[in-house]
Amino acid sequence: MEPPERADSIEVDGEKWVCDSSVDHKGRVPLRAHTGVWKASLFIIAIEFSERLSYFGIATSLIIYLTKVIHQDLKTAAKSVNYWSGVTTLMPLFGGFVADAYLGRFSTVLFSSLIYLLGLTLLTMSQFLPCLKACEEAICHKARKVHEIVFFLAIYLISIGTGGHKASLESFGADQFDDDHCEERKKKMSYFNWWNFGLCFGVILGVTLIVYVQDHMSWGAADIILIIVMALSLVIFTIGRPFYRYRAPSGSPLKPMLQVLVAAVRKRNLPHPPNPAELYQVSKVDHGRLLCHTEKLKFLDKAAILEGTENFAEKQSPWRLATVTNVEEMKLIINMIPVWLATLPFGICVAQCSTFFIKQATTLNRKIGNDFEIPAASIFSLAAIGMIISVTTYEKILVPTLRRKTGNERGIKILQRIGTGMVFSIATMVVAALVEKKRLSVAEKDPLKGSRLSMSVFWLAPQYLIIGIGDGFTLVGLQEYFYDQVPDSMRSLGIAFYLSVIGAANFLSSLLITVVDHVTEKYGNGWFGKDLNSSRLANFYWLLAAITAANLFVFVFLARRYSYKNVQRNVAVAACPPANNNNNNQGDLVLEIEVKR
Repeated sequence: MEPPERADSIEVDGEKWVCDSSVDHKGRVPLRAHTGVWKASLFIIAIEFSERLSYFGIATSLIIYLTKVIHQDLKTAAKSVNYWSGVTTLMPLFGGFVADAYLGRFSTVLFSSLIYLLGLTLLTMSQFLPCLKACEEAICHKARKVHEIVFFLAIYLISIGTGGHKASLESFGADQFDDDHCEERKKKMSYFNWWNFGLCFGVILGVTLIVYVQDHMSWGAADIILIIVMALSLVIFTIGRPFYRYRAPSGSPLKPMLQVLVAAVRKRNLPHPPNPAELYQVSKVDHGRLLCHTEKLKFLDKAAILEGTENFAEKQSPWRLATVTNVEEMKLIINMIPVWLATLPFGICVAQCSTFFIKQATTLNRKIGNDFEIPAASIFSLAAIGMIISVTTYEKILVPTLRRKTGNERGIKILQRIGTGMVFSIATMVVAALVEKKRLSVAEKDPLKGSRLSMSVFWLAPQYLIIGIGDGFTLVGLQEYFYDQVPDSMRSLGIAFYLSVIGAANFLSSLLITVVDHVTEKYGNGWFGKDLNSSRLANFYWLLAAITAANLFVFVFLARRYSYKNVQRNVAVAACPPANNNNNNQGDLVLEIEVKR
């Protein structure tokens, strides 16, 4: 049976066809058995694996390249890394907006992959073409200007590519699951866990295999591996095109929210209707789902107050009258702001993994046996291993158990999962402080003081594993939270909001270091000296533990008062009971949909 091509109102079999406004690669209503779910999302996870391998293979060794090859001093190199990291974490906000408003997620991923590939190609050329190499001599004391220009152009092209990837790819994968189908809805909750499972394997290979090739072979050889892996993954992603479900871009998601604000201000003097059912609502929307009215932020409800008859309302400007759904979407964004702020201390703790934790590893004994030495950046792989353990345990053991006990499809609410990870971040900072205190005591007694210590690098393993386990709760929870709780038309931007937590936390970490350094130097011995042995990092870790612990109480307060998205469930599926999850969804109904021509 072919899907109907006329734009008539028909009753659709929700078990056979996907009725969530998505289309297949030919623009038709997708056939459930042939599109979406794992058969499509595995293609998407494959390209995320290669992107993370490339990104972490470059990012973890960037400061080493800048100091050893380009010969920047440590301060300049650190600034260069911070600027690049800042741009890379902010670019998804732009990429997500473009995907949601204009290009769509598939096209955005495709174009950003090509830009990413162009950046990797330039990076490789700068290692092999004589006119672009750092210098012609075997021993180089200063890189040529043309090499610097091409190198920085290449890594910033990779930043632009990452911006499109990170905002669109994860949300495109989640789009392959129908929220109105009970079985697919459960699979979607597992999707974010397995997405991060694949991501972590990319990180592990990036900070072990790629970093090892950079250290023991050459930077160019590592770049060739990255470009081959990225090109193959792009081919795989394109092969999956017939299996994907697509959503058309819906225009700027910011415009309807601005209209709600303007309409609410214009009608600020009108009284609230005694019954919320008197507020203006439509029977269906072109993109996304209808939302139910909630009692919070009631001032915004005034945007949906009818000033005339229902027929007259349809002729009113959206700058004067908004629907209940548009008002509730605005409430969702406002409710997210406190949660976003409350997750920043966790992000600051995570930021230490790629800065001070790595710097500590460079001072410790990294030898395994007599000959093999672990690259300092490879210790980061322990965090990814911890995250894999956490995600797998959560998915296979905790979720089934908690589902039976709580009756919640997710096992626990999303914010409860995020808060659990915050507890692990506090434990990480406590352990890190104790390990640093031990390292300093060894440094004072070690005869090779000022050089590498006899203390094993694996003393850092507990803090990396604990923060990795916390990431499996908080970072995965944040991905799910921002994707699920934003308006349906803003899901690429939702993933960008999650990434912006990490980006903003990195900037805040730098700011906190500057402030602490200034204060401690003014009132005594500074906590940050010229090297680790003259610093007092343990005190800084205790400070982070205290800040994160205090913030946890704030987060719990916000989580207890938080109202989740209240969606009207529209599409019924045979033998599918109403959802019992955080969203307080209504019972299922049979929907008459307008099928795309």
